[in-house]
Amino acid sequence: MMMIVAGQKEMQQLDRYTMEILGLPGVVLMENAGARVVEEIIASHSQNSDNNVVILAGGGNNGGDGFVVARKLVDLGWSPKLWLLTDLEKITGDAKCHLDVYLKRGLPLFTLKEMDVLPTHLEQADIIVDAMLGTGVKGAVREPMKTVIHMVNNRRNQASVLSVDIPTGVNSDDGRVVDEAIKATKTITFVCPKRGFFLQEGPNYVGEWKAVDISVPPSIAQTLHFKLPQVITESLITECIPSRPRNGHKGTFGHALVIGGSQAYVGAPVFTAKAVLHSGAGLVTLAIPESLYHTEANLFPEALFIPLSETDGHFSVRAIHELNPKLPTFRSVAVGPGMSRFQEGESWIKELFTALTNQPIVIDADGLYLLRNQLELLQQHQGPVILTPHPGEMATLVCKSVQEVEGNRLEIAQEFAVKYGVLLLLKGHRSVVATPDGELYINPLGHDALGKGGSGDVLTGLITSFLAQGALPKDALLAASYLHAKSGEEQAEILSHFGVMPEDILPE
Repeated sequence: MMMIVAGQKEMQQLDRYTMEILGLPGVVLMENAGARVVEEIIASHSQNSDNNVVILAGGGNNGGDGFVVARKLVDLGWSPKLWLLTDLEKITGDAKCHLDVYLKRGLPLFTLKEMDVLPTHLEQADIIVDAMLGTGVKGAVREPMKTVIHMVNNRRNQASVLSVDIPTGVNSDDGRVVDEAIKATKTITFVCPKRGFFLQEGPNYVGEWKAVDISVPPSIAQTLHFKLPQVITESLITECIPSRPRNGHKGTFGHALVIGGSQAYVGAPVFTAKAVLHSGAGLVTLAIPESLYHTEANLFPEALFIPLSETDGHFSVRAIHELNPKLPTFRSVAVGPGMSRFQEGESWIKELFTALTNQPIVIDADGLYLLRNQLELLQQHQGPVILTPHPGEMATLVCKSVQEVEGNRLEIAQEFAVKYGVLLLLKGHRSVVATPDGELYINPLGHDALGKGGSGDVLTGLITSFLAQGALPKDALLAASYLHAKSGEEQAEILSHFGVMPEDILPE
């Protein structure tokens, strides 16, 4: 089952449809939401009523969820401390219904009048539940929430901080944080993850996240004709990885070509070629400047090699004519790893596009730079084209600043992919995949362990390998992006976030 990603407006429409068309009242949805949060608290902590729980509730629906959490924990024998961080008379609607139930039962409530006690409660807390503001935040958080956020974050290493739906202070649409936001240990979100989980500062605040069912069917998004991003999940990529018949041989699993390397960057194409074989392709050929042959053959004797003409340690235009007769041999082609920038580069890559037939081509690194002034080549190629820019390379392609790219990752990736008819992987802390049809996918995995030169070359090799093995281009890109990030995370568990090298990702 696909997992969609929604913003505030989409979630409001999903909720409204459930209440007005399906007839499920908001007060029931709030009850369900609070119940799911309690289930997660119980599952994540020993069923010990001695756990000190502090619930911080605001005045909106997020606070209403907090009221339900407090009541249900009491029913389980816990003794939570519920704090209302706004005036009682400001509570309305479904939230007021649940607060009234809580108060009619004579359960304890702490209010703004007792704020001097809150620091002590937080100091003693084992679990802090953030139900202050939810998805409606658009700017800076005001007092008293701002001060409370600061106090909670100071306790983050001593207490488990669980945010309800989204951490207070994080914009649910774009992940922006203005001044202060809760740094959650875990976020329990309703129906589906929010866009802000994956954009800008958002990933640094949501912690681990889990989407839970509160009786709002995600299928309503299709009913309302929403075209929403999807999360790349393990179940999704299991279907994307090419099948591998037991009686297959090297010809069965395809022959990939890696074009790259220069005098200054000898290792990059080797990382790419190693990734091609480590992920299942039958053969890989490295097309490199001729002066690099002996070095690279020693680094990776399993590869085949095509040494090509060069000028000053870079490919010459003549190299394309030498390569041309051999190109039909390859099922997929990667261009760019370690190639660097050179005087004839733009002419060289134009000649390459002219020589290619309909093979899928993966373009990375300085291959992207050489295309920046001739993007029409992307539309002219008869086969699939995959681009894998990091934000700086994307900024060059679209003539924007890195800040503009990072502030509009989904929109910029989607617009470029549709305009030029390419598949695009915009790398980053939460990589984005965009297709020519306007589909968007978000990779929920990956972190700083992959922040080393050579990691991207391994990713290029993974994509190229799956293409050589016959995967559909979108499937190859989704599977490679997910497995690359997952491998980096798992190696970081062994080697630390500091110590993961590109070579370490390959066996993982």
